[in-house]
Amino acid sequence: MTTATTPPAPAAGVTRVVLADDASLFRAALAELLERDGYAIVAQAGNADELLDAVERHRPDIAVVDIRMPPTHRLEGLRAAVLLRQRHPGTGVLVLSQYLEVAHLDELVGHTARGVGYLLKDRVTGPDFLDAVRRVAADGCAFDPEVVPLLVGGRGWRDELAELSPRERQVLALMAQGRSNNAIADELHLTTRTVETHVRNVFQRLALPDEAEHNRRVLAVLAYLRSA
Repeated sequence: MTTATTPPAPAAGVTRVVLADDASLFRAALAELLERDGYAIVAQAGNADELLDAVERHRPDIAVVDIRMPPTHRLEGLRAAVLLRQRHPGTGVLVLSQYLEVAHLDELVGHTARGVGYLLKDRVTGPDFLDAVRRVAADGCAFDPEVVPLLVGGRGWRDELAELSPRERQVLALMAQGRSNNAIADELHLTTRTVETHVRNVFQRLALPDEAEHNRRVLAVLAYLRSA
């Protein structure tokens, strides 16, 4: 049985992270990567029970969780992540997976796409991982570029997205990856002002409430994820 490890308390203001993966070497690599970027690893866990206990005790800013964990190495990590979202809404949850498990995304997202992310493990050695941790810890969302197309590819759109143009759907797909307007403009070779227009159109066509830009983006992403 793996025992959760707990380092000394971090300095005030530092983003606090709990890592959960049964592969100790992989956890150590993630911990080193995050600590080099200024994060504090407050606990590490090797199974779902240890993860739940660590989050209960430390109340971190974010938990980074492998979907497949002991004893069956199927979806124990995902189930624990769903519980964390329900019990600790103030803690961001970023799940990592070797393989796509898109059938369970709706359960993970729940009623709000704030503070949640899904990333393939292939990306943890690059900037995508640190960007995803940063966004999810800050109450945003981050979904792997390979996950988003599968949510809608080959499937019908629900009525709430039926009015979007193909370009608006492209913009919304990139929003679901956590991209800023500037990053979307670079990806699609558009001006930032054009992207801002598309984003406003998305908000209007989805009849999203007139509130903070961040909240409207999250609601739009949630509608997109639920369209599969």
